[in-house]
Amino acid sequence: MIAVFMEARDGKIKKSSLEALSEAKRRAEEMGAETAAVLVGASVAGLAPAAFALGAAKVYALESQALADYSSQAYALALAGFVGDVKPGALFFAATAMGKDLAPRVAARLGVALASDCTKVAVRNGELEFTRPIYAGKAFLSFTLKSTPKLATLRPNIFPLGEAAPAAGEVVRKDVPLPSGAVKGRVAEVIKEESGEIDVTEADVVVSGGRGLKGPEAFALLRDLAAVFPRAAVGASRSAVDSGWIGHQHQVGQTGKTVSPNLYLAVGISGAIQHLAGMSSSKVIVAVNKDVEAPIFKAADYGIVGDLFEVVPRLKDELKKALAE
Repeated sequence: MIAVFMEARDGKIKKSSLEALSEAKRRAEEMGAETAAVLVGASVAGLAPAAFALGAAKVYALESQALADYSSQAYALALAGFVGDVKPGALFFAATAMGKDLAPRVAARLGVALASDCTKVAVRNGELEFTRPIYAGKAFLSFTLKSTPKLATLRPNIFPLGEAAPAAGEVVRKDVPLPSGAVKGRVAEVIKEESGEIDVTEADVVVSGGRGLKGPEAFALLRDLAAVFPRAAVGASRSAVDSGWIGHQHQVGQTGKTVSPNLYLAVGISGAIQHLAGMSSSKVIVAVNKDVEAPIFKAADYGIVGDLFEVVPRLKDELKKALAE
Protein backbone atom coordinates (compact mmCIF):
# COMPACT_ATOMS: atom_id res chain seq x y z
CA MET A 1 0.00 0.00 0.00
CA ILE A 2 1.09 3.56 -0.76
CA ALA A 3 -0.49 5.98 1.71
CA VAL A 4 -0.63 9.74 1.24
CA PHE A 5 -1.00 12.35 3.98
CA MET A 6 -3.72 14.74 2.83
CA GLU A 7 -3.20 18.32 3.96
CA ALA A 8 -6.50 20.13 4.48
CA ARG A 9 -7.10 23.85 4.93
CA ASP A 10 -10.45 25.63 5.36
CA GLY A 11 -12.40 22.41 4.88
CA LYS A 12 -10.72 21.45 1.59
CA ILE A 13 -7.86 19.14 0.66
CA LYS A 14 -4.98 21.12 -0.84
CA LYS A 15 -4.24 20.67 -4.53
CA SER A 16 -0.63 19.65 -3.79
CA SER A 17 -1.86 16.71 -1.70
CA LEU A 18 -4.23 15.65 -4.48
CA GLU A 19 -1.26 15.71 -6.87
CA ALA A 20 0.71 13.46 -4.49
CA LEU A 21 -2.27 11.10 -4.29
CA SER A 22 -2.51 11.00 -8.09
CA GLU A 23 1.16 10.05 -8.36
CA ALA A 24 0.79 7.43 -5.62
CA LYS A 25 -2.12 5.90 -7.56
CA ARG A 26 -0.03 5.66 -10.75
CA ARG A 27 2.93 4.05 -9.00
CA ALA A 28 0.73 1.72 -6.92
CA GLU A 29 -0.92 0.42 -10.10
CA GLU A 30 2.52 -0.43 -11.48
CA MET A 31 3.31 -2.36 -8.32
CA GLY A 32 -0.04 -4.07 -8.03
CA ALA A 33 -0.74 -2.31 -4.75
CA GLU A 34 -3.57 -0.14 -3.45
CA THR A 35 -3.60 3.55 -2.56
CA ALA A 36 -4.85 5.04 0.68
CA ALA A 37 -5.38 8.61 1.82
CA VAL A 38 -4.71 9.69 5.41
CA LEU A 39 -6.60 12.63 6.92
CA VAL A 40 -5.69 14.06 10.32
CA GLY A 41 -7.85 16.43 12.35
CA ALA A 42 -10.79 16.80 14.71
CA SER A 43 -13.48 15.76 12.23
CA VAL A 44 -12.09 15.05 8.77
CA ALA A 45 -13.93 11.98 7.46
CA GLY A 46 -16.21 14.26 5.44
CA LEU A 47 -13.31 15.08 3.11
CA ALA A 48 -13.02 11.45 1.95
CA PRO A 49 -14.99 11.84 -1.34
CA ALA A 50 -12.26 14.06 -2.83
CA ALA A 51 -9.69 11.32 -2.16
CA PHE A 52 -11.92 8.54 -3.51
CA ALA A 53 -12.42 10.57 -6.71
CA LEU A 54 -8.68 10.38 -7.41
CA GLY A 55 -8.32 6.66 -6.82
CA ALA A 56 -7.89 6.11 -3.09
CA ALA A 57 -9.21 2.65 -2.16
CA LYS A 58 -9.37 3.56 1.53
CA VAL A 59 -9.39 6.76 3.53
CA TYR A 60 -8.04 6.66 7.07
CA ALA A 61 -9.42 9.45 9.26
CA LEU A 62 -7.18 9.96 12.31
CA GLU A 63 -9.35 12.02 14.60
CA SER A 64 -9.03 13.73 17.96
CA GLN A 65 -10.12 17.11 19.27
CA ALA A 66 -6.46 17.69 20.10
CA LEU A 67 -5.73 17.53 16.33
CA ALA A 68 -8.12 20.35 15.40
CA ASP A 69 -5.18 22.73 14.88
CA TYR A 70 -1.94 21.64 13.23
CA SER A 71 0.81 20.65 15.64
CA SER A 72 3.93 18.96 14.29
CA GLN A 73 4.29 16.92 17.48
CA ALA A 74 0.67 15.77 17.58
CA TYR A 75 0.40 15.04 13.86
CA ALA A 76 3.71 13.13 13.90
CA LEU A 77 2.46 10.99 16.78
CA ALA A 78 -0.79 10.29 14.94
CA LEU A 79 0.94 9.32 11.70
CA ALA A 80 3.57 7.20 13.44
CA GLY A 81 0.75 5.33 15.14
CA PHE A 82 -1.02 4.87 11.82
CA VAL A 83 2.13 3.40 10.25
CA GLY A 84 2.56 1.05 13.20
CA ASP A 85 -1.02 -0.22 12.87
CA VAL A 86 -1.51 -0.33 9.09
CA LYS A 87 2.11 -0.86 7.95
CA PRO A 88 1.98 0.81 4.51
CA GLY A 89 4.87 0.20 2.13
CA ALA A 90 5.25 3.94 1.52
CA LEU A 91 3.93 7.22 2.87
CA PHE A 92 3.94 10.33 0.66
CA PHE A 93 3.56 13.99 1.65
CA ALA A 94 3.29 17.11 -0.49
CA ALA A 95 6.45 19.22 -0.11
CA THR A 96 4.54 22.20 1.28
CA ALA A 97 5.52 24.15 4.39
CA MET A 98 3.49 21.68 6.48
CA GLY A 99 4.80 18.64 4.63
CA LYS A 100 8.42 19.74 5.02
CA ASP A 101 7.84 20.30 8.72
CA LEU A 102 5.91 17.09 9.37
CA ALA A 103 7.58 14.43 7.21
CA PRO A 104 11.05 14.62 8.87
CA ARG A 105 9.43 14.34 12.30
CA VAL A 106 7.50 11.24 11.24
CA ALA A 107 10.66 9.75 9.72
CA ALA A 108 12.59 10.41 12.94
CA ARG A 109 9.89 8.77 15.07
CA LEU A 110 9.89 5.71 12.81
CA GLY A 111 13.66 5.60 12.44
CA VAL A 112 13.49 5.53 8.63
CA ALA A 113 14.96 7.54 5.75
CA LEU A 114 13.15 10.34 3.93
CA ALA A 115 13.34 11.30 0.24
CA SER A 116 12.67 15.04 0.23
CA ASP A 117 11.45 17.43 -2.47
CA CYS A 118 11.12 14.72 -5.13
CA THR A 119 10.44 15.72 -8.72
CA LYS A 120 10.01 12.18 -10.05
CA VAL A 121 8.92 8.81 -8.69
CA ALA A 122 9.40 5.61 -10.69
CA VAL A 123 9.21 1.86 -10.15
CA ARG A 124 12.43 -0.07 -10.81
CA ASN A 125 12.54 -3.83 -10.23
CA GLY A 126 9.47 -3.62 -8.06
CA GLU A 127 10.95 -0.87 -5.85
CA LEU A 128 10.16 2.83 -5.69
CA GLU A 129 12.91 5.02 -7.11
CA PHE A 130 12.98 8.71 -6.23
CA THR A 131 14.59 11.63 -8.05
CA ARG A 132 15.35 15.00 -6.46
CA PRO A 133 17.44 18.05 -7.39
CA ILE A 134 20.82 18.56 -5.70
CA TYR A 135 23.47 21.30 -5.77
CA ALA A 136 20.86 24.06 -5.99
CA GLY A 137 19.16 22.40 -8.95
CA LYS A 138 22.32 21.91 -11.04
CA ALA A 139 21.99 18.10 -10.98
CA PHE A 140 19.44 15.40 -10.19
CA LEU A 141 19.94 12.38 -7.96
CA SER A 142 17.97 9.13 -8.41
CA PHE A 143 18.00 6.66 -5.54
CA THR A 144 16.06 4.02 -3.62
CA LEU A 145 15.45 3.79 0.12
CA LYS A 146 16.48 0.74 2.11
CA SER A 147 14.18 1.41 5.07
CA THR A 148 10.43 0.72 5.17
CA PRO A 149 8.06 2.45 4.89
CA LYS A 150 9.42 4.64 2.11
CA LEU A 151 8.78 8.23 3.19
CA ALA A 152 8.89 10.97 0.57
CA THR A 153 7.80 14.56 0.01
CA LEU A 154 6.69 15.42 -3.54
CA ARG A 155 7.23 18.88 -4.98
CA PRO A 156 3.93 20.68 -5.77
CA ASN A 157 2.96 21.47 -9.38
CA ILE A 158 5.29 18.78 -10.74
CA PHE A 159 3.09 15.69 -10.72
CA PRO A 160 -0.04 15.77 -12.92
CA LEU A 161 -3.35 15.86 -11.15
CA GLY A 162 -5.35 12.75 -11.95
CA GLU A 163 -8.76 12.91 -13.61
CA ALA A 164 -11.38 12.96 -10.88
CA ALA A 165 -14.29 10.55 -11.19
CA PRO A 166 -17.10 9.85 -8.72
CA ALA A 167 -16.13 6.82 -6.65
CA ALA A 168 -16.71 5.26 -3.27
CA GLY A 169 -14.48 3.41 -0.86
CA GLU A 170 -13.97 2.46 2.75
CA VAL A 171 -13.54 5.13 5.40
CA VAL A 172 -11.63 3.86 8.42
CA ARG A 173 -11.99 6.16 11.41
CA LYS A 174 -9.34 5.89 14.10
CA ASP A 175 -9.40 7.74 17.39
CA VAL A 176 -5.96 9.06 18.27
CA PRO A 177 -5.16 8.99 21.97
CA LEU A 178 -2.39 11.48 22.71
CA PRO A 179 -0.45 10.81 25.92
CA SER A 180 -0.57 13.58 28.50
CA GLY A 181 2.37 15.94 28.03
CA ALA A 182 3.29 14.52 24.62
CA VAL A 183 2.36 17.77 22.87
CA LYS A 184 4.25 20.67 24.38
CA GLY A 185 3.03 23.42 22.09
CA ARG A 186 -0.41 24.62 21.11
CA VAL A 187 -1.85 26.98 18.51
CA ALA A 188 -2.82 30.21 20.28
CA GLU A 189 -3.99 32.11 17.22
CA VAL A 190 -4.05 31.80 13.43
CA ILE A 191 -3.36 35.07 11.61
CA LYS A 192 -4.20 34.96 7.91
CA GLU A 193 -3.03 37.37 5.26
CA GLU A 194 -5.88 39.71 4.44
CA SER A 195 -5.37 39.54 0.67
CA GLY A 196 -6.41 35.90 0.51
CA GLU A 197 -3.82 35.17 -2.21
CA ILE A 198 -3.09 31.54 -2.95
CA ASP A 199 0.28 30.17 -1.90
CA VAL A 200 3.08 30.58 -4.45
CA THR A 201 3.82 26.84 -4.32
CA GLU A 202 0.31 26.02 -5.58
CA ALA A 203 -0.13 28.79 -8.15
CA ASP A 204 -0.25 28.01 -11.88
CA VAL A 205 1.34 31.41 -12.58
CA VAL A 206 3.85 33.19 -10.34
CA VAL A 207 4.79 36.84 -10.91
CA SER A 208 7.92 37.63 -8.89
CA GLY A 209 9.68 40.89 -8.25
CA GLY A 210 13.18 41.75 -7.10
CA ARG A 211 15.36 44.70 -6.22
CA GLY A 212 14.68 46.22 -9.62
CA LEU A 213 11.23 47.26 -8.36
CA LYS A 214 12.99 49.93 -6.26
CA GLY A 215 10.41 49.86 -3.47
CA PRO A 216 7.33 48.17 -1.99
CA GLU A 217 4.89 50.36 -3.92
CA ALA A 218 5.90 48.74 -7.21
CA PHE A 219 4.54 45.36 -6.09
CA ALA A 220 1.11 46.81 -6.91
CA LEU A 221 2.17 46.55 -10.57
CA LEU A 222 2.89 42.85 -10.12
CA ARG A 223 -0.40 42.23 -8.31
CA ASP A 224 -2.26 43.89 -11.19
CA LEU A 225 -0.39 41.66 -13.65
CA ALA A 226 -1.04 38.54 -11.60
CA ALA A 227 -4.75 39.40 -11.44
CA VAL A 228 -4.96 38.87 -15.21
CA PHE A 229 -4.37 35.13 -14.75
CA PRO A 230 -6.49 32.58 -12.91
CA ARG A 231 -4.68 30.85 -10.01
CA ALA A 232 -1.80 33.33 -9.95
CA ALA A 233 0.33 34.51 -7.03
CA VAL A 234 2.96 37.16 -6.38
CA GLY A 235 6.47 36.04 -5.45
CA ALA A 236 9.67 37.85 -4.57
CA SER A 237 13.42 37.50 -4.42
CA ARG A 238 15.25 37.41 -1.10
CA SER A 239 16.58 40.94 -1.58
CA ALA A 240 13.02 42.30 -1.88
CA VAL A 241 11.90 40.41 1.22
CA ASP A 242 14.99 41.41 3.24
CA SER A 243 14.30 45.02 2.31
CA GLY A 244 10.87 44.72 3.91
CA TRP A 245 8.98 45.33 0.68
CA ILE A 246 6.87 42.17 0.93
CA GLY A 247 6.29 39.32 3.40
CA HIS A 248 8.56 36.29 3.70
CA GLN A 249 5.73 33.96 2.64
CA HIS A 250 6.24 35.29 -0.89
CA GLN A 251 9.98 34.55 -1.04
CA VAL A 252 11.08 32.18 -3.79
CA GLY A 253 14.52 30.62 -3.68
CA GLN A 254 16.89 28.41 -1.74
CA THR A 255 16.01 30.08 1.58
CA GLY A 256 12.37 30.58 0.63
CA LYS A 257 9.88 28.43 -1.25
CA THR A 258 10.41 26.20 -4.26
CA VAL A 259 7.86 26.71 -7.01
CA SER A 260 7.06 24.87 -10.25
CA PRO A 261 4.30 26.87 -11.95
CA ASN A 262 3.27 26.61 -15.59
CA LEU A 263 4.51 30.19 -16.03
CA TYR A 264 7.07 32.10 -13.96
CA LEU A 265 7.50 35.83 -14.61
CA ALA A 266 10.71 37.23 -13.10
CA VAL A 267 10.47 41.02 -13.01
CA GLY A 268 13.47 43.06 -11.96
CA ILE A 269 15.27 39.96 -10.65
CA SER A 270 18.94 39.56 -11.50
CA GLY A 271 18.93 35.77 -11.19
CA ALA A 272 21.23 34.85 -8.32
CA ILE A 273 21.83 31.10 -8.08
CA GLN A 274 19.91 30.98 -4.78
CA HIS A 275 16.81 32.34 -6.52
CA LEU A 276 17.19 30.05 -9.53
CA ALA A 277 17.26 27.05 -7.17
CA GLY A 278 13.68 27.86 -6.17
CA MET A 279 12.12 28.35 -9.61
CA SER A 280 14.23 26.58 -12.24
CA SER A 281 11.71 23.71 -12.51
CA SER A 282 9.01 26.10 -13.80
CA LYS A 283 7.55 24.99 -17.13
CA VAL A 284 8.05 28.39 -18.83
CA ILE A 285 10.20 31.24 -17.49
CA VAL A 286 9.86 34.83 -18.73
CA ALA A 287 12.34 37.46 -17.52
CA VAL A 288 11.98 41.24 -17.59
CA ASN A 289 15.15 43.17 -16.83
CA LYS A 290 16.87 46.27 -18.19
CA ASP A 291 20.31 44.64 -17.83
CA VAL A 292 20.93 42.49 -20.89
CA GLU A 293 23.73 40.70 -19.00
CA ALA A 294 21.50 39.67 -16.07
CA PRO A 295 22.00 35.93 -15.25
CA ILE A 296 18.22 35.41 -15.20
CA PHE A 297 18.19 35.49 -19.02
CA LYS A 298 20.28 32.30 -19.15
CA ALA A 299 17.53 30.44 -17.31
CA ALA A 300 14.64 32.12 -19.13
CA ASP A 301 12.72 30.70 -22.07
CA TYR A 302 11.76 34.25 -23.09
CA GLY A 303 13.41 37.52 -22.16
CA ILE A 304 12.34 41.16 -22.37
CA VAL A 305 15.11 43.74 -22.07
CA GLY A 306 13.58 46.99 -20.91
CA ASP A 307 12.38 49.19 -18.07
CA LEU A 308 9.94 47.10 -16.04
CA PHE A 309 7.86 50.20 -15.22
CA GLU A 310 7.14 50.53 -18.93
CA VAL A 311 7.06 46.82 -19.82
CA VAL A 312 4.75 45.49 -17.09
CA PRO A 313 1.75 47.81 -17.76
CA ARG A 314 1.98 47.15 -21.50
CA LEU A 315 2.35 43.42 -20.90
CA LYS A 316 -0.73 43.46 -18.67
CA ASP A 317 -2.78 45.26 -21.32
CA GLU A 318 -1.71 42.90 -24.10
CA LEU A 319 -2.37 39.82 -21.96
CA LYS A 320 -5.86 41.10 -21.11
CA LYS A 321 -6.59 41.46 -24.82
CA ALA A 322 -5.19 38.02 -25.65
CA LEU A 323 -7.04 36.25 -22.84
CA ALA A 324 -10.30 38.01 -23.71
CA GLU A 325 -10.27 36.63 -27.26
